[in-house]
Amino acid sequence: MALGSAIGTGLFYGSAAAIQAAGPAVLLAYMIGGAAVFMVMRALGEMAVRHPVSGSFGQYASKYLGPFAGFITGWTFTFEMAIVALADVTAFGIYMGFWFPGVPRWIWILAVVFFIAALNMMKVKVFGETEFWLSLIKVSAIIAMIIGGILIVLFGFGLPAEAKPGFSTLLAAGGFFPNGFWGLLASFSIVMFAFGGIETIGITAGEAEDPKSVVPAAINTVPVRILLFYICTLGVLMMIYPWNEIGTEGSPFVQIFDNLGIPAAAHILNAVVITAAISAINSDIFGAGRMMFGLAQQGHAPASFAKISRNGVPWMSVLTMGIVLLVGVVLNALLPESLFLIIASIATFATVWVWVMIMLSHIAMKREIKRESLPESEFPSPWWPVASYAALGFMGFVIVLLGLIPGTRIALVVGTVWIGLLFVAYKTWVRGNGLERAELEDETGREYASVNSN
Repeated sequence: MALGSAIGTGLFYGSAAAIQAAGPAVLLAYMIGGAAVFMVMRALGEMAVRHPVSGSFGQYASKYLGPFAGFITGWTFTFEMAIVALADVTAFGIYMGFWFPGVPRWIWILAVVFFIAALNMMKVKVFGETEFWLSLIKVSAIIAMIIGGILIVLFGFGLPAEAKPGFSTLLAAGGFFPNGFWGLLASFSIVMFAFGGIETIGITAGEAEDPKSVVPAAINTVPVRILLFYICTLGVLMMIYPWNEIGTEGSPFVQIFDNLGIPAAAHILNAVVITAAISAINSDIFGAGRMMFGLAQQGHAPASFAKISRNGVPWMSVLTMGIVLLVGVVLNALLPESLFLIIASIATFATVWVWVMIMLSHIAMKREIKRESLPESEFPSPWWPVASYAALGFMGFVIVLLGLIPGTRIALVVGTVWIGLLFVAYKTWVRGNGLERAELEDETGREYASVNSN
């Protein structure tokens, strides 16, 4: 699920904006951002192994930071998934424009919204199998692109005779830092957006048969995924095609192979990025639905969000996300040119805010473990406490960057308004058990006999 949400529009479309901002230095931005995200995931993993519950980081924030922190974390993650889904449906409309340039973008977005909503109303088994195949297609395509790109670099397939693939092309237009250090910083708004949704790993920890083995195994693969799917892919592409000629009209992957005179590859890749967008939208709606269901159970959302259909689906949350995506239809009709960057920067704010709350919850948990002499964690976050505080500081720095860069400043404004609205909503509507800290069982030392007996 996390793979489906995190590998999509940020890589297949948003990477073009990040490349234009930083040039080849964007690879360094992905490394730095990926290292910080890994620390967030290890912090989440330590909490998930100790407290494997549905709702995950929303409940951890409620337990260790207080009920308002749980409320604001859960709803901001839902907001993140909604905004990321808007970015994904926007990208879907742009991708379809490669084949049907004369058709208005909003028509495609309307069609995919109804398709995904119908899919999410079906049984979870249907949803899960669909997501498995969609993710398999895009992961296989990424691996094939890396292998194909390496072959092009080595043997020059499809390139003009005068082309010099490799580091010569990568560094030809201004070196590794063509836009200076500021260009590197400016790319972080898109780079961190690309990683958004990876925290979905923690949401279903309570549903795993053996979270003590499943959660660590999933989280420890994050660095490999980042290196393979982001750094290797973009590095190979920039060795084939000059980074300063990569535009934002459609997927840069499709553009590059189309301009190399390999039209069949371009059409195949366009089908792949469309699949990736559908997969990401699918995962976004699932993640938001799970979180809203958990919020309703905690008294932090209307009780209707906890109602289940005959197919076992929290239908009210799916309906709500569908309505939100319909807003994307209107926005794409009104702001077709500038919408993606605006949405991506707002999604970055929401994503980084959730990660900040995860880190603060983890730090509070570690202090409680020491203060009350509790058993040591079975999946401890490495390099504590230095790495955890460094990751927290980096996340705060990214939020400040959003306000400093004119093109993303709206994200800080919208984010501040959102947090203010949540404060008013909490004070106005939350009552009863919603005002109490979450009580979570400590599973440290517990064995999962049901798994061992299989």
